Amino acid sequence: MLQDELLREARKLSASLEEIFIAIHRNPELGNQERATSSLVRRQLELLGIEAVPMAGTGVMGVIRGALPGKCLGFRADMDALPIQEETGLPYASQNPGVMHACGHDFHVAALLGAAELLQRRRETLTGTVKLFFQPDEEGDGGGARMIAEGCMENPHVDAVLCCHVESGIPTGTVSLCEGPICAASNPFTLTLRGKGTHGAKPHLGSDVIVAGSQLVTALQTIASRRTSPTEPVVVTIGSFQAGTACNVLPEEARLSGTLRTMGREARERVKEDFQSIVAGVSAAMGVEADLELVEGYPCCDNDPAMTALVRRSAAALLGEENVLQLREPSLGADDFGCFSELVPGCYYYVGVGSEEKGFTSPNHNPHFAVDPAALPIAAALHARTALDFLGCI
Repeated sequence: MLQDELLREARKLSASLEEIFIAIHRNPELGNQERATSSLVRRQLELLGIEAVPMAGTGVMGVIRGALPGKCLGFRADMDALPIQEETGLPYASQNPGVMHACGHDFHVAALLGAAELLQRRRETLTGTVKLFFQPDEEGDGGGARMIAEGCMENPHVDAVLCCHVESGIPTGTVSLCEGPICAASNPFTLTLRGKGTHGAKPHLGSDVIVAGSQLVTALQTIASRRTSPTEPVVVTIGSFQAGTACNVLPEEARLSGTLRTMGREARERVKEDFQSIVAGVSAAMGVEADLELVEGYPCCDNDPAMTALVRRSAAALLGEENVLQLREPSLGADDFGCFSELVPGCYYYVGVGSEEKGFTSPNHNPHFAVDPAALPIAAALHARTALDFLGCI
């Protein structure tokens, strides 16, 4: 059967996929600096006879054009690493001090290149087109939006998009997903409070930005606890509060920064309005000026029901229904795959890379994070199987 054939082929690619994965893992690059990674991607695509188009600075788009007309499917794989010192002790650990692939983007790239080879081998019977978006800077300012602005979703028009993410919390050989929102929208903010500085012994002669900021830290939490239904996920995070240089001086400026995280467009707009209202009210009551920079970050990743059913069906055919897990709850983490999936139907799903036996259990964004390379051919086969299903080649 096709699924057995795809898995057999993908497993024969295991050594080459692991070689690609290790090469990227050893040489991690931060967002918009993925020059070696994008060169490797272009090289691999060209070796396969796949068109490779540079985009968004260090991004690459691969285009597999089937011999027969049909729909167009897009796959996203992010490429950037994180500013974390690796402490895994792996023989292929990062050789770039202070930078590591702590979120599995090296895996994403290698697995999608594996799927590209499986699909390119079937090009003569492929109905339609598959676009491969090797995206820069997911962890930073969002390379997805820049690839879209440069036309990756057109010529031909992309009808649907898919994206996997590694998950060390579920074992190798499993997949986890759900319909609807699966990753949060994010709105980073910086709030600068300006008041009148004075001696700590004469607070009545000034306006205290530290007290005002402290009031705001508390008041802003009521957005989630008192202005939002307890069943609706909303997170208001103050991650930084900087003010003052001496114990006996009330400073003239304080700066708070953090993020708002919400699920869905309506919730996002409401939370932003509540946030701005509380900032204006508390700062006025405390006699300080407030300068708020509220950034429109990544949109929510909202899984389309039909595309989610497609991935679930393909995964079950490939791995068995018992290995396709229902995600218990969405993540309040953000991912700019939402830039793609808000334009066309999409699905964001998790591929298991955890193994207690091998010691692959640490969470993402952790200096000990590592993935099970044995999951590479599984992810490659799943991508290919889902693409063939979507394009009607099965």
